[in-house]
Amino acid sequence: MRAIIYRDRGGLDVLQLVDRPVPAPGPGEVRVRVAVSGVNPTDWKSRSSIDAPMPFPEVIPNLDGAGTIDAVGEGVDRSRVGERVWLFMAAADRPTGTAAEFTVVPAERAVPLPDGADFDLGASLGVPALTAHRALTVAEGGPDRLRPGALDGKVVLAAGGAGAVGHAVIQLARWAGATVISTISGPEKARSATAAGAHHVINYREGDPAAEIRRIAPDGVDIVAEVALGANLDLDLAVLRTRGTISTYANDGGVPVALDVRQNMTLNTRFQFLVLYTVGPDALARGAADVVAAVHDGALPVGEEHGLPLVRFPLDRTADAHRAVEQGAVGKVLIDVGS
Repeated sequence: MRAIIYRDRGGLDVLQLVDRPVPAPGPGEVRVRVAVSGVNPTDWKSRSSIDAPMPFPEVIPNLDGAGTIDAVGEGVDRSRVGERVWLFMAAADRPTGTAAEFTVVPAERAVPLPDGADFDLGASLGVPALTAHRALTVAEGGPDRLRPGALDGKVVLAAGGAGAVGHAVIQLARWAGATVISTISGPEKARSATAAGAHHVINYREGDPAAEIRRIAPDGVDIVAEVALGANLDLDLAVLRTRGTISTYANDGGVPVALDVRQNMTLNTRFQFLVLYTVGPDALARGAADVVAAVHDGALPVGEEHGLPLVRFPLDRTADAHRAVEQGAVGKVLIDVGS
């Protein structure tokens, strides 16, 4: 099979296209013929973290993807052969990511893809959708599962709604019944967040964004899904309701985070830091089940008309795909793997 591998951490030059034997699934595993691989920031960050040792002699990158199960290991129902699936965390603590014609993953990380959902959508779920689900299910007194009505009466602020995770936050929150506000930095990103389903879109670089958000939500925002905590913390705290939650999954821009302890004590702020690698299997399973339900309801579409343009590369240009994500490409970067 054709596969992209790296043997040392580093820049784009460590990525190589090679031929490898088709892997066999072990007990509890499935083998998937990959059609589309999805690229996330964590993929290039894992590859380029030169201070960390290589976890395996050779790694196939990329956590997310979609394809068809063509073999199963011991203990897995053989009826799953032929099943269309989306993959998550494929390369987490494993050497076999989705930048290859075949990958082997634990059976629970290959989730049935509902009828009518194509592989592009499947490869766009994974990290963005599961991160968004976690961000929306950690509030005090809030639900730990999402479904229509689960967030009725709540106000969600999706920071950076034009990004892949922000896009999924908007879609899942709206599906669950929340009023969704998104902050963006310009007209193009405003169009993306609106197309994703945000009820209100506010340019944080213009006017008084805190006043605008407070006009929409006089009692404050219940949940902030935050992509740049250091840069946005003042705004978040200015609009957060008492006992509200800031769910932060990144600190884009790298601005140091300084907390006013008394202010946060008075607000009873809940900060939830999250990363899927350590969120635990139960949270991942709940998230995957709810994401499938949302896909079944047509709540997580992708594509330019839905606010998330698809940026495509062939497998032999995986380095270019990683570069696009690293440079902040607007939309979802996909790699076409299957013929």
